[in-house]
Amino acid sequence: MAARRNPRRREVLDVLRAAPAPLGVAAVAERMGVHPNTVRFHLDALMAEGLVESGAEAPSGPGRPRTAYRARPGMDRGGARGYPLLARMLLSRWASADPAEARAEAEETGRAWGRLLVDEPPTPPTPEPPTRPISESPTPPTPEPPTAERAAARLVGLLDDMGFAPRPEGVSGPGGPPARIRLEHCPFLELAEEYGRLVCPLHLGLMQGALSGLGAPLTAIGLEPFAEPGFCLAHLGGARTAEQKGATPR
Repeated sequence: MAARRNPRRREVLDVLRAAPAPLGVAAVAERMGVHPNTVRFHLDALMAEGLVESGAEAPSGPGRPRTAYRARPGMDRGGARGYPLLARMLLSRWASADPAEARAEAEETGRAWGRLLVDEPPTPPTPEPPTRPISESPTPPTPEPPTAERAAARLVGLLDDMGFAPRPEGVSGPGGPPARIRLEHCPFLELAEEYGRLVCPLHLGLMQGALSGLGAPLTAIGLEPFAEPGFCLAHLGGARTAEQKGATPR
């Protein structure tokens, strides 16, 4: 954030945060020992960043209302983040549980998120003047589930958006889905190397949940972590096959 990179701007923000009440430009400039125009420049930038807000105050005597500024309440959002550490904390807690239970929980968590990521509310139809009583209006048709090819393409798009760099492979023929998807990048690589027994089932569950949420006639039946040095392999197959095998990555 610019306020952290610019010492003068940070000083303006610190003055406003330390003040018990909103301050005008002249008051801020006096406390900093700088020209009011310098303060105005940095105040404009801080307002653009959403760190400062302004308001009009009634004058104590004749004249126009004075514009006063104050720091917006809330923690400074420009600090460093530690999301990888948070992920390790949560995964280490998971990993301390029974291995089979932890694996099942990871898969189910992935399925829930996969369904959520493809859950898009239908676009409401444009209303038309009724030609019959509402009670006699026909029930809107239920959307048909996608073909296996379209569902696989949607899954590939989702994985691409998440940073997996997917490449479909093994298409059997025109109009057919791929037999597998090569994942050439892992957005959670360090965590997968450390907690692969949890992260990889999570990925498999996510693909299964996405395809289930789409109502697809296929699912992810297995995931080969690091099948080759440069990629993992996700295998696709019929939903019934996956249910019978209860396939999970090895």
